[in-house]
Amino acid sequence: MTAGATPVISFCVVGTNGADVLPACLDAIAREQRLLELPTEVLVLDNASTDESVRIAREHPVGATVIALERRQGKAANDSLLLDTARGRYALLLNEDSELQAGATKELLDALERDPRAACAGAALLRPDGVEQPSAWRFPGLGTTLAQSLLLHRALVVQSGGASTRRVDWCQSACLLVRIAASATIGHLDPEYFVYGDEVDLQRRLADNGWHTLHVPAARCVHHEGLSTGAGARRRIVELHRNQERYLVAHHGPVVAWLCRPLAAWPYLLRALAALVLPGHSPRRYWWHVRSTLAPNHGVGIREAAEAFNAQLETPPAGAA
Repeated sequence: MTAGATPVISFCVVGTNGADVLPACLDAIAREQRLLELPTEVLVLDNASTDESVRIAREHPVGATVIALERRQGKAANDSLLLDTARGRYALLLNEDSELQAGATKELLDALERDPRAACAGAALLRPDGVEQPSAWRFPGLGTTLAQSLLLHRALVVQSGGASTRRVDWCQSACLLVRIAASATIGHLDPEYFVYGDEVDLQRRLADNGWHTLHVPAARCVHHEGLSTGAGARRRIVELHRNQERYLVAHHGPVVAWLCRPLAAWPYLLRALAALVLPGHSPRRYWWHVRSTLAPNHGVGIREAAEAFNAQLETPPAGAA
């Protein structure tokens, strides 16, 4: 970044114990900075990691400003903190396991510059093997839940794919360029969404206020999303369905949210039954989805795990006076 220049783009990375993937994320950002030839800044918010993430971020030549939290908080709160801290006109929200492909940032920036009512622009997300993942969807509601229950999710709910930039309802925040002035008008992300659903709610509230989101297939980003197993997987599933319920109640009311529960559980039940005979599939994992969909306000999620971690910080070590 040019010394003293006001940044156009703020690269904003949030991570927790991602020392194994953070270097690739920062390497990709450094390459994007060279390609852009625009003033930029890099912000890394570390969510109280216990690995080497803070050291890696501080020593990386990209020159990041590191915000090292002592207590863990949710993704929505972390992204909002970065949006408040960022000095750029645009903030590129990234996970620590997001790896921008060459030129992705410019494609996202050009899309927002061409469309002054677009508040967000999302990239096409790729698996590490190069296979494209769904990365843009219609807003959740009774109609989309019914489509999912009929196994028509890809045809009627997924909006990513294709080669041209177009308007969509919402894009995943693993690589999402946000017009900060637009986001600020609605107070950024709602911290009640601890993890999952926060970017959906953000883009829905922006849409309710006259903004919209773009999906930009020419912008590509590898998402090295790790698959949790055991207790970690179950906590993620609980948190996912808890926040899906929160969104439905907030934007459609409790009656619609209740009607959506059995519809949303049905495809998971089918998968659980199929997994009993198909090799390499876990019926238990699908059954966890069924239970959490039908009873979204029960169970231990990622929020509780973070609260337990924070509580340990306040517990004096054994033998302390």
